[in-house]
Amino acid sequence: MTTDDVRAGIAAVLDVPASDIADDDNLLDHGLDSVRVMSLVEGWRAGGAEVAFVDLAENPTVEAWTALLSR
Repeated sequence: MTTDDVRAGIAAVLDVPASDIADDDNLLDHGLDSVRVMSLVEGWRAGGAEVAFVDLAENPTVEAWTALLSR
């Protein structure tokens, strides 16, 4: 999964342009909440990613999430 893929998924659940989200932005500052994170987790798991809510909550940035989802 690429950085652009992760950013696009986040932008979609937040209903904002992907260009508004920088790699190192704290996603909580953009309004990302636990319900939306779980929605992302479910979608990414459906696509084959092995990721847990706790993993994402530890460091809520595009950069960190891309690293997790790319393993």
